[in-house]
Amino acid sequence: MEDKLDDIINGLHQKSKTKQAIYRNTKEVFNRMKEISQDLVAELTERITRLDGDVLIEYKNIGEHEFQIKFSGDLLVFVMHSNIITFPDDYEIMRSDYVEEDFRRRFFGHIMAYNFMADTIKYNRLDDPGYLVGRMLINIEKHFCIEGVRQLDLPKDKISNMEANRISDKALRTIVESAMIAAVNNDLMGQDVSDIERTTLKQKLDNSQLTKPRKLGFQISHELTH
Repeated sequence: MEDKLDDIINGLHQKSKTKQAIYRNTKEVFNRMKEISQDLVAELTERITRLDGDVLIEYKNIGEHEFQIKFSGDLLVFVMHSNIITFPDDYEIMRSDYVEEDFRRRFFGHIMAYNFMADTIKYNRLDDPGYLVGRMLINIEKHFCIEGVRQLDLPKDKISNMEANRISDKALRTIVESAMIAAVNNDLMGQDVSDIERTTLKQKLDNSQLTKPRKLGFQISHELTH
């Protein structure tokens, strides 16, 4: 019985220690991403005002695990999840030799980037969708991979190449810049007139915007995610 209890204690200790280390790594990366995003917004603001003073680009820190970048009609929401995750054995990244060599590499912190319409937040339109632009996975060794949409201007390496991808300021800036480019290219589409020919008084009272245009959304790259 003592041997089994020792096995349980050792397993819990190792897994807890691993997850705590990954959380610290992810938090450090997220904080650095915040700083890089602020610098990027300042740089873009300085350059864009020379061309058009009406174009606003804003950075907003929401809290420990979220920040936003607003530009034109778009809002990028970056969220760090507080939990550490893993994946089924048949998930692509789990089949790599790099992950199989060390059980601690089976666990990941994750940061998501979502694209919303800026007016969704401004007018508190709770039913408006946001679209996942990409997810960044970070491991215990501060290696990372990106799962995301085809619009992301990132290397086309599969996520199984995580071993070669180390966190750097250049990589973080590229991720933020690419998310912004993807959002800018994600156009707003109007509804078919047949979808808006009738409305109810409740719909009018609930939302002054009687029509609900939607973004095109993104085409998820299954080559990256599966």
